[in-house]
Amino acid sequence: MTPDTAARSARSISSEAGQPLTPRAGWQRAADDMVTAALRFASPSGALIDIPGPRSVSGRRSTAHEGYARTFLAAGFRVGGSEGDDPAGLLERYAAGLAAGVNPAHPERWPTIEERRQSVVEAASIAIALHETRPWLWDRLDAAVQERTIDYLAGVVGTDGYTNNWTWFQTVIERFLATVGGPWSQADLDRNEQIREDLYVGEGWYSDGASPAGRRQNFDYYAGWAWHLYPLLDSRIRGRELSLAHRERLAAYVGQAIDLIGSDGAPVFQGRSLTYRFALLAPFWAASLAGGGPLSVGATRRLADNVLGYFRAHGAFDERGLLRIGWHGEFLPLRQGYSGSGSPYWASKAFVGLLLPPDHPEWTAEASADEPPGLAQRAFHAPGWIVVNTPGDGVVRVINHGTDGDRRPGGPARADRPLYQRMGYSNVTSPDLTAEGIATPRESHTALLDRNGEPSHRGRVERVHLSDRIAVSRSRVHWLDLPGSQRTPHVETWAGERSGPTLTTASIVHGAAELRLAWWNPVSPLPFPAADDDADDAWPADPGPWRVAMTGWALPVSRGTEIDPASTSARRSDGLCSSLIGARRIIDGGVRLSSSANAFDECSATPWAHSRVVLAGEVVAATVTLSGDTDDAPTVTRIWMTGQTIVVEWRDGAVDHVPAEGAVAA
Repeated sequence: MTPDTAARSARSISSEAGQPLTPRAGWQRAADDMVTAALRFASPSGALIDIPGPRSVSGRRSTAHEGYARTFLAAGFRVGGSEGDDPAGLLERYAAGLAAGVNPAHPERWPTIEERRQSVVEAASIAIALHETRPWLWDRLDAAVQERTIDYLAGVVGTDGYTNNWTWFQTVIERFLATVGGPWSQADLDRNEQIREDLYVGEGWYSDGASPAGRRQNFDYYAGWAWHLYPLLDSRIRGRELSLAHRERLAAYVGQAIDLIGSDGAPVFQGRSLTYRFALLAPFWAASLAGGGPLSVGATRRLADNVLGYFRAHGAFDERGLLRIGWHGEFLPLRQGYSGSGSPYWASKAFVGLLLPPDHPEWTAEASADEPPGLAQRAFHAPGWIVVNTPGDGVVRVINHGTDGDRRPGGPARADRPLYQRMGYSNVTSPDLTAEGIATPRESHTALLDRNGEPSHRGRVERVHLSDRIAVSRSRVHWLDLPGSQRTPHVETWAGERSGPTLTTASIVHGAAELRLAWWNPVSPLPFPAADDDADDAWPADPGPWRVAMTGWALPVSRGTEIDPASTSARRSDGLCSSLIGARRIIDGGVRLSSSANAFDECSATPWAHSRVVLAGEVVAATVTLSGDTDDAPTVTRIWMTGQTIVVEWRDGAVDHVPAEGAVAA
């Protein structure tokens, strides 16, 4: 989709029957439409909204509870921000559903927090919506319904085990309970606050949990739609301004997250729960609600129009007006075990901006004709990324040398997490989310190939260096052996591993081009391994020899697209091109066409390149590009080593020096 198409789609949220609406009225109408479409699948009492689609691991009733709670959140923002104006009659329906859901004797009651842990998440949305609509819903409830609601929500008090963004769910529930005379625990609030502080990394970024050894490298959109939204909602429940520390962190995050969205409103495709789609707008609105942020007046609303317009134009809402699991349209491989048909409605968080009053400058400011921004390229130090945003083609690239998303202990055989451990993410490409693609990663990846040509997995990422142009990281790689392979796993395991050496990768990023370097070194034994690595030592080691495999961006293409498998680049009819050109020790390459659907299109085409067998320290290099304007992509003219530094000279005269411990000059 071109930027002009996205702009037209964005404008469509502010029109009705050909008559223009104010920007805020357009967002109100969008919220009403989304909620009323879902309400067509409400149970007789209204307590359960059973949207067609898969159930989560928590079961069908929990999934329908999710449908209620998450759409209620949108209704709460819409009606609460309008001082009770409710033309669609939403609150009456949610009040009836609440009365049934919290009634232990009702056949449509909700799963309790004791019965289903997932109920904690939904209870938090209900508590927030009840607070934001209090004069028009809670204060008008029958006393018995109020008492049962308090009893239901109080199931969270005194519980523990929350180690990531879930700490906020317990906190906002107990804050609400405190305002309505219910029970709450200061110990719960204090413990949650300490956990959150321990997970703050810097520059506005929180790691959504940590590994058993305390590594904080789990970064994604949860940093915005959870870690920065809930402090604001919590402050509103308490009747206080957002604290200075949270305002500063929120502003820092927004100042970086803006670069993760392309000029046509397309956000980077990375991390879990991507089916929440435009929920990623929540922290931008939160900054406006908190009274500040780095964006100019009106910029948040223009951004929000663009993002919502992008998703609407690409089929996020089906013909019934329902959000389905997916990114554009329905794409079920995107779901996690906790994802059910009601899950996508966490997108309701995007409507938190409706809490801004009608006369707020964010709504009233005229859309400016700003000059298009130039190339944005900078390091995001907290997640370990170099982010490159080229507005000319609308492409945003994330070069990943610091995020692995791994909070699991060592021991069980494990594949790389495709939405966290790839070397690159963008707003126009997707990792291969098929079973084969997860077991054998073959896009935006650098691997060692074993004797059978199987690619290694990246494993935990250790950061070495990060600047606006250069990133270096290393991992101890491993191979995944599935049942039926030549190396049959132990009878009691579903899969086995073979451990490998340490593979160091470096990226020198020059606009749309990335020169990628790789070399391997033997593992240096430690006298006492880290606690969460002990179990990994039980796996056998692969003896080698190894070749280096580099893969480029998986370009989404339609079925029937002609691709030259002998080439090392793939180009679409719209001009977007993915290429990989060998620069050092590359002897073979081509384009792999996958017939598996992805979140963007029916198939994908991925350039690849293989080296000869390499010895320890020998450097392999290739230039990887994803661009709609490849004629202007920078190229490398020379690569050489001096001491423990790799020197790279570009055709435009730029010279980069890459720290290369363990590399050899041969």
